[in-house]
Amino acid sequence: MADLSTRAEKIRTVIRVSSGNFLEMYDFFVFGYYAKIIGDTFFPKGNEFLSLMLALITFGVGFLMRPLGAIVLGTYIDRHGRRAGLLLTLTLMAFGVALIAFVPGYATIGILAPILVVIGRLIQGFSAGVELGGVSIYLSEMATPGHKGFYVSWQSGSQQVAVMVVALLGVRLSLALPPESIAAGGWRVPFYVGCLIVPMIFILRRNLAETEAFAKRKHRATASEIFRGVAANWPLVLVGMMMTTMTTVSFYFITAYTPTFGTQQLHLSSTSSLVVTLCVGLSNLIWLPVMGAVSDRIGCRPLLILFTLLTLATAARSPG
Repeated sequence: MADLSTRAEKIRTVIRVSSGNFLEMYDFFVFGYYAKIIGDTFFPKGNEFLSLMLALITFGVGFLMRPLGAIVLGTYIDRHGRRAGLLLTLTLMAFGVALIAFVPGYATIGILAPILVVIGRLIQGFSAGVELGGVSIYLSEMATPGHKGFYVSWQSGSQQVAVMVVALLGVRLSLALPPESIAAGGWRVPFYVGCLIVPMIFILRRNLAETEAFAKRKHRATASEIFRGVAANWPLVLVGMMMTTMTTVSFYFITAYTPTFGTQQLHLSSTSSLVVTLCVGLSNLIWLPVMGAVSDRIGCRPLLILFTLLTLATAARSPG
């Protein structure tokens, strides 16, 4: 009975920890899915391709803030605890979501519209810089011995749930509203839903306990000590960054960019593109914990090498 109670508490903790990562990815994916319409809304009209490129660049500027967020907020987490850091990142994410959801279009407030949207993306990127790492650390520190790969896999698992939720919302919108209504403002509905999700996640994360590993620390490193440690171990840090490049690039290509690629290059309907994305998210959600458990058995290195080679071997050129 005690084992069942402990297992149930572990499951609840995984959900509470991963919920903020879900919101982060949810908003990133909504922006990617509706990149073309967002470009038409927030940037001057006249050149459809330019509007799309500006929207995708705006999507990308969030990534420019990730290294800074990782350093600044990562230092905060190491100093003040995992729970405090996860609550802070959630607050920043919530502000970014609300800013993009409610900013009027270019036709209403002119140049201020893209400026505010870019600010929202920068804030989201800043918080996202440590959200993924903070969640991974928490899950790693709460994992039972020999199961770290399985536990940490749910960090990315929450991202797949976000992919599926956004895809389902997109399909529902496509079926309920004509394209002109979605372009006129219907695309904002998923952002409004994101705003409604925020209070629920705050409630979930507010009840998080600090990890036992962090609570047992007798020394809390200062910011200068952390920066000195990073500088002293820069080769290892650089290798770690490079190792995540393949996963990150391929992940966003097959999720956030799929609907735009499907409609713009393959000339699929919006609904068809989102259904493909939904299937991708479901497949990822199934395989992540499976391969996380496999990594606990055979190690991470063989899997990283194998699937990097498979990704490169199966990459296809876009038509035309």
